[in-house]
Amino acid sequence: MALLKERLKNGEQVLGTMVTTFASPDMAKILQNCGFDFFIVDCEHGSFTTREVANMIAVARGVGMPALVRIPEMRREHALKFMEMGASGLLLPNTETAGQASMLADCAKYAPMGHRGVSLSRPHTDFKKVDGREYMRRANEETILMCQIESRRGVENIEEIMAVEGIDVGFIGPNDMTQDYGILNQFDNPEIVAAFERVMAAAQKNGKWSGVHFGSAGPLKPWIDRGMQINLWNSDSGLLALGASAMDGLRRKEKKA
Repeated sequence: MALLKERLKNGEQVLGTMVTTFASPDMAKILQNCGFDFFIVDCEHGSFTTREVANMIAVARGVGMPALVRIPEMRREHALKFMEMGASGLLLPNTETAGQASMLADCAKYAPMGHRGVSLSRPHTDFKKVDGREYMRRANEETILMCQIESRRGVENIEEIMAVEGIDVGFIGPNDMTQDYGILNQFDNPEIVAAFERVMAAAQKNGKWSGVHFGSAGPLKPWIDRGMQINLWNSDSGLLALGASAMDGLRRKEKKA
């Protein structure tokens, strides 16, 4: 199975979802069998324990399903811990400056790109004896680092953020972005559309990728059609509610019958 980053380099578009609620280690298998290309465990808003995240990532690695983590904030501890679990990459929420992006790269990448701590007998090496230099080179290449753009300030600094070495994706959080602009959930507002376009353009200019997370397909599809490459649709709890709502329709039909 091609690595997620390799697929992006090949020009493919990939679609994932956000795991926000359910801590089952089987989540990777379920989402993979549903056709998702990857998932992100939400440790910003979610209430997962460290062990629950580790278990989800372990199974994901075993079945070849890329699992990323949205860290709570930019701290070395968060970046290092989830990378050592074997996460395929990290998403930094509310990135507003190149300095924050640089710190993410510094903590998640080994030298010479960064200063990630070296401990190679861990889940991220599958506990195998590895050639340190080669493993670190490959890990630097394969790890995906995403900066979530969720504010006016983030948009204003997007060109500098996307120019940071080691950052791969400018990823839009539309709910927080529209809130910060004072037009909550007005995704078709010209100012928001222009902000999305600016993120896309900055990513393309720097040879990187862009994406967005929407809970429904309606507002997401136009941006996929316009070329955003790495996107999220819905969440684990949202997908459960979506499926469960079909039962409500069935009940109404039965009552009419």
